[in-house]
Amino acid sequence: MPVKEPSATTPQASPQASPRSPSPQSPPSQSPPPQASPRRSDITRTAILTAARERFAADGYERATIRAIAKDARIDPSMVMRYYGSKEGLFAAVLDVDLRLPAPERLNRQDVGHALVQHFLDLWEENEVFTAVLRVGVTNQAGAERMQAIFRDQLLPISLHLCPDPEQAPVRAALTASQLLGLALARYVLRFPPAVALPREEIVAWLAPTVQRYLTAPHP
Repeated sequence: MPVKEPSATTPQASPQASPRSPSPQSPPSQSPPPQASPRRSDITRTAILTAARERFAADGYERATIRAIAKDARIDPSMVMRYYGSKEGLFAAVLDVDLRLPAPERLNRQDVGHALVQHFLDLWEENEVFTAVLRVGVTNQAGAERMQAIFRDQLLPISLHLCPDPEQAPVRAALTASQLLGLALARYVLRFPPAVALPREEIVAWLAPTVQRYLTAPHP
């Protein structure tokens, strides 16, 4: 019986992998920059000033003590001295207020009364610091003198820029301050109910013409 030889098998080429196009690399995700947290020293200063304003307003300068202020702020009295040096230095910091008034040249002479009343309403209502400082000013002679200086120094340039006679500028600035501080005292400190209930637009309608007259009208 003839032996059957095995048939040769043709080797099959293995399929070649088709070239793959490189996949586009997605850009690395960018995480938002971390927000800076307030420094411990800033938090401590804020706590001290907040406690000091309330304590000076309630007790006056003479009776308010560093120990009481530190207790209200929940810190050691030595921290108050570290940041402000003395009670006098702390009191000066409490009364260091910027009214953030617009530059005189940016005010329109025709509606400066309206602009200033709106500005001060924003000031009193958006930041309780100014109300607290006013409370200090009406309970303490040194605070009153500091408030006088703040309004004199910061309102006077506006009065000089707008009033018809520069010699009258100090008087006109003082009259303007009387209206703005009187409003703040009645509405935010003493809280007379009719003054508290008055809508902002009515306050502006009442006070703006008076402030306008103080700053721009001829001498009566």
